[in-house]
Amino acid sequence: MHPCQFLLGLGGNLGDRVHHINQAILEIKQIPGLVILDISEAVDSDPVGYKDQGNFLNICLAVSYKKDGLSLLSEIQAIEQKGGRARTIKDGPRTIDIDILFSEMGPEESSRLTLPHPRWRERSFVIIPLRQLLHAPIIAKEKTWDWLRTEVERLNRSDAGLRLWQGPTPWKTILR
Repeated sequence: MHPCQFLLGLGGNLGDRVHHINQAILEIKQIPGLVILDISEAVDSDPVGYKDQGNFLNICLAVSYKKDGLSLLSEIQAIEQKGGRARTIKDGPRTIDIDILFSEMGPEESSRLTLPHPRWRERSFVIIPLRQLLHAPIIAKEKTWDWLRTEVERLNRSDAGLRLWQGPTPWKTILR
């Protein structure tokens, strides 16, 4: 199968958020047939939905993967489980959450996976890092994502409740 680009969203708000995101990225990098193309800047975000919890740290990744979206979903769900992800409260606290946001192959609908992610437009903590990622040199040259760049630029989402992360970003060394 020809490698396909996917855009992922990662976030978490329990424990050492930087460690959990870095560990998840290291695990993602080990998925056979997957290459990490770029990593967005991180944002610190207020919780959405369930408010009685700490702030989230969120980033987006662009990856190339030699299998389909369902295979990638299985891989990232195993990483979430290994990272201590517990699905107890909708929009509740978590060590790590990894979402497949988009596939360059276009929309996909199954009982396990819907692409594009159904709530991506509602989430500034996705839109802001996604906008930055879509303009990164390795992704910006891809015409496949032109429609998404246009859509993201058109969205008038407030960045209230978001702050550019000023803390450590150990994952930045992963691409070197």
